[in-house]
Amino acid sequence: MVVRTDLSAADLDRLFHALADTTRRDIITRLLGGETTSVSGIASRYDMSFAAVQKHVAVLEEAGLVTKHPRGREKLVRGNPERLARARQLLQQLEHLWASRFRQLDALLAEPRPPKE
Repeated sequence: MVVRTDLSAADLDRLFHALADTTRRDIITRLLGGETTSVSGIASRYDMSFAAVQKHVAVLEEAGLVTKHPRGREKLVRGNPERLARARQLLQQLEHLWASRFRQLDALLAEPRPPKE
């Protein structure tokens, strides 16, 4: 089984790097729940500097997990569920690949061995 994706290796690296951080996963969870807010609105929920939250949002945006849209002087941040769905699909493909390999290994180990002479 070949794992196929329309994402480049660099895209996948950015995607999983973005998801590797607890704060970024929390931001994504809030935004994918239908919330659209400004970066300052996101920052108000965390005990860290605005600049730190802005960097987290930038990492999420580079990975395609969020998009920013101007509204007046602010930029609204919105989650991108399609990109997260791609990550889920890739992980499912990898899960199927490894499950298949483990089944093959189990079958191989279950084969009777010829007696030793």
